[in-house]
Amino acid sequence: MRVFLGNSPWNTKPGYYGVRAGSRWPHFEACTERYMPFPFYLAYAAAILEKAGYDVLLVDGIAERMTTEQFIDRIQTFNPDLVVYEVSTASFLTDMDTAARVHQRIGRRPTVFCGIHEEMYHERFFAQCNLMDYTLIGEYEYNLLELVKALEAGREPVEVPGLLYRDGSGQVHKNNKPPNAPPIDEYPWPARHFLPMRVYHDVPGNIPEPSVQMWASRGCPYGCIFCAWPQIMYGNRSYRTRDPIDCIDEMEMCVKDYGMRSAYFDDDTFNIGEKRIIALCEEKMRRGLDIPWAAMARADTNTREMLVAMRRSNLWGIKYGIESANQAIVDGSDKNLDLGAAERMVKFTKRLGIKVHLTFTFGLPGETRETMEETLKFVRHVNPDSLQFSICTPFPGSKMYKYMEEKGYLVSRHWDDYDGGTTAVIRTEHLDPEDLEEMQKRAYREWEQMKIRRTFTDPLYFLKALKHPRQGYHRLKYALNVLRRTA
Repeated sequence: MRVFLGNSPWNTKPGYYGVRAGSRWPHFEACTERYMPFPFYLAYAAAILEKAGYDVLLVDGIAERMTTEQFIDRIQTFNPDLVVYEVSTASFLTDMDTAARVHQRIGRRPTVFCGIHEEMYHERFFAQCNLMDYTLIGEYEYNLLELVKALEAGREPVEVPGLLYRDGSGQVHKNNKPPNAPPIDEYPWPARHFLPMRVYHDVPGNIPEPSVQMWASRGCPYGCIFCAWPQIMYGNRSYRTRDPIDCIDEMEMCVKDYGMRSAYFDDDTFNIGEKRIIALCEEKMRRGLDIPWAAMARADTNTREMLVAMRRSNLWGIKYGIESANQAIVDGSDKNLDLGAAERMVKFTKRLGIKVHLTFTFGLPGETRETMEETLKFVRHVNPDSLQFSICTPFPGSKMYKYMEEKGYLVSRHWDDYDGGTTAVIRTEHLDPEDLEEMQKRAYREWEQMKIRRTFTDPLYFLKALKHPRQGYHRLKYALNVLRRTA
């Protein structure tokens, strides 16, 4: 059986490109940016199907900057028996349009939708959308394998966990068995051989390129009301970790086979469990695998001993989610983060020479003009090396969506608006959508101005600019583009 898996193009906004598969935050990036997430679920699914002996093609139309026509050409040439798309809320209208165009061009092929769009997990919606023959709920890799086995055998997929489908009479069925998610060490490594590995770009701390994105764990035990993957993809707060030796085996392979010069662990929360993290660092050092690396982490789950071990193993950069500088807002989001402890760990991280990337979100419950000003003041105070400002986007199926819906704070149910990058789809008790959009623009303007100033006032940044003048020139050019775009 021939199975096509695709991350289809998302080019509907002039001057921007959409990112979907591999991103917990599907959104649009300005064409001047380079961020490109690795499509983990698709790549794991392809590896699992290949291991089972199926003929597979995985195409990342976003990473390859394809047009929709070029993407369809690849499907037509492969001539699959089953077509699988990873979709998202923000891109869903585009995703359906792509599926319709594929049917028109190459004829009707059984089609599977997977990914983070909770609406398609409901029988009523599924019954009304005849573009989908199957929907797989949540983590779909092993469930997809079970579906392929059933279809190949000519069986109705009644035993496939987490599946919506139509029977021969057109009646919709939903298999409510929990999705099949075996121990994480049983997963084969992602099928990277299909993909343009040098295009994927997420380099906290400016770790050298090309850089490989990896997972050392899945899930998160915390309950942030805005975080979509634990609530929608995993459906729980489970936290599953990989054997540190297997992680370093994979990293070493990527260095040897793909020429990767650094690695970034893009886990939901990388740094839980001091013993495991220190073991990973020690194994990396034992092998003399001295490439720089970075990780997505929580500031309050680090210990000093853990962070020192990470630095000794050549950790260059780390991402911490802060969200707001107001403790009441952080508490109201169920993040369970002590901002005082987080600030102390940010400062300690910087003292070790590790570059710090912080993420902030405007529009969480309780947000006011004053609390947003607190966040900007916090940024100026801790002076991170890089950051991200997003607008709170309540994905359907999340606690945040339910809260905003109950409060009457949703101002749009047009899924194209749900990108969290430039468009606010909510209001708060004190703020209109326009207030949130303007604050995000202002925050980025102030941030770029702050970076320009510190290049000339902070000796460390000034010496770095002298040492890497070409890099400094491009950063200045980028900053001016951001200032123009947000003016």
